[in-house]
Amino acid sequence: MKNNQLIEIYRILLDELGPQYWWPADTAFEVVVGAILTQQTKWSNVEKAIGGLKEEGWLEPCSLADADISRLEEIVKCCGFFRQKASRLKNIARFFMKNDMEELFSIPVDELREILLSIRGVGNETADCIILYAAGRPKFVIDAYTTRIMKCLGREGNYIQLQRLFESCLPEDVEMYKEYHALIVEYSKAFCGKKRCEDCLLKGISTDKVHGYGH
Repeated sequence: MKNNQLIEIYRILLDELGPQYWWPADTAFEVVVGAILTQQTKWSNVEKAIGGLKEEGWLEPCSLADADISRLEEIVKCCGFFRQKASRLKNIARFFMKNDMEELFSIPVDELREILLSIRGVGNETADCIILYAAGRPKFVIDAYTTRIMKCLGREGNYIQLQRLFESCLPEDVEMYKEYHALIVEYSKAFCGKKRCEDCLLKGISTDKVHGYGH
């Protein structure tokens, strides 16, 4: 295992918060649905919406693709942008009706990522959440929390640059990637979101000399 600041951060967060056991879902397709719904909303809203979808029996590609759009919009309204998200859920359900999930998730990661990004409404973060948490393949997820923490620690970059940084400095470990992303989210909620900068456990760690892209 490489000895660097990103691994040090991971150990600090794990010691502080403990394992997070993400992503809470019964099936891989439920992870896919959650990845769409969680865009720009709280996870508690996603849980409420998924509960409604379960009640309707709409957590399978075929049933979700055929779901009544008005009822679907009503169920996901708590997640914000409900018309857009309802449409995106139908799009991705139709996609998985036509493409066997197990077979798709077994292809090379970069190829899988390009395919997912071709689906309307699926961007970098959503695609990588699906790859990591639904397919169980190694792709580090970058979100707004990660970007904010890295900026505070002296390293800025776009999505792909920060992703390459983490992936080049960490072992290619799916479970570690899952845990690290979850820890960043939970730590950011507890510290960054509450402006507890003086209490930050990561103060004094500098990532400006961590090599990963453009060096």
